[in-house]
Amino acid sequence: MKDPRRLTKIYGRDVYLIKSPIPLVGHVAFGIIDRGTNVLQVRPSTLCFHSCIYCSVDSGPQSKWRTSEFLVDREWLVRWIEEMIKIKGVKVEILLDGVGEPLTHPEIIKLIKDISKINNVKCIALETHGGSLSKKLVERLSNAGLNRINLSIDTLDREKARILTGSKWYDVRKIINIVEWAYENTNLDFVLTPVIVPGINENDIEELIEFAKQLRLGNKIGWPSAVLVQKLETHKYGRKIDHVEEWNWRRFYKWLKYLESKTHYRLILRPEEIGIRKAKGLPKPFKLGERVPLIIVEKGWLKGEFLAVDKNYRRTITLIDTSKKASKGKIVLGKIIRNKDNIFLAKR
Repeated sequence: MKDPRRLTKIYGRDVYLIKSPIPLVGHVAFGIIDRGTNVLQVRPSTLCFHSCIYCSVDSGPQSKWRTSEFLVDREWLVRWIEEMIKIKGVKVEILLDGVGEPLTHPEIIKLIKDISKINNVKCIALETHGGSLSKKLVERLSNAGLNRINLSIDTLDREKARILTGSKWYDVRKIINIVEWAYENTNLDFVLTPVIVPGINENDIEELIEFAKQLRLGNKIGWPSAVLVQKLETHKYGRKIDHVEEWNWRRFYKWLKYLESKTHYRLILRPEEIGIRKAKGLPKPFKLGERVPLIIVEKGWLKGEFLAVDKNYRRTITLIDTSKKASKGKIVLGKIIRNKDNIFLAKR
């Protein structure tokens, strides 16, 4: 077996290249996630240069839980995408997203070009906070075949944006200027995906809506609107903000409806309105509770985890083992405790 190649260290963490024969389905942080629709989430990189104060996956320089970062070999990723699309049997959207910034992948332009050539790819989208965007980069992304950028900006206020992203260098006004230029000079469309942080940026969303209206974002891709507000979600290994009360879903949707009425702009869309439909899902090779022989490949993404594969190389599996008795190359039995969406967790 070829182990992941350690490339460098970033923020004190080892960065590994994931390549053949490591499966690219099974891990939440890298590879491909299939949630039973015509959209494939493709995660080429876990790296991030922001440290958003609400980050549910604890990414960026200020991470407390991560022990490793991963980049996926471009050619290996394209091969897996091709095979997944064949299984789907329908035209698919490729969403380049992740637990970091997809734009940190060193071959992101080549990757988009390769994906654009695959049969039955109807659309390629990319999710970003936009910190590294420039006119030259968005032009290259567009020319490579990217159709849409999901832009995770939470406010148009420069200082507040720096606080929310945990990055003193972040300039949201520069990003907005780039979006305005790109919308007029490239084929790219943009969708704004702010996260609501109660008590901090509720009043900023109206300004984002007005910006989307003025620029007519969403028109190129035929969406009824182009602001998809995200609810703050606090996770066990994510960042928590002191003195911020997380809304429940009922309160969140009540607030969205209020804002829709006030701005005359739709914020609650049905999946089919933005092109999402159910499609054949990838079979799950392991059942909950099943004990599976696993090969330990490397230390894991988070503390107390190891990166593992099953003996037949069907899936990558996160092995939880806080005893630290596991070692690279060792074969152990792991009990499957999660298999939803073909994302697998096992425990010793």
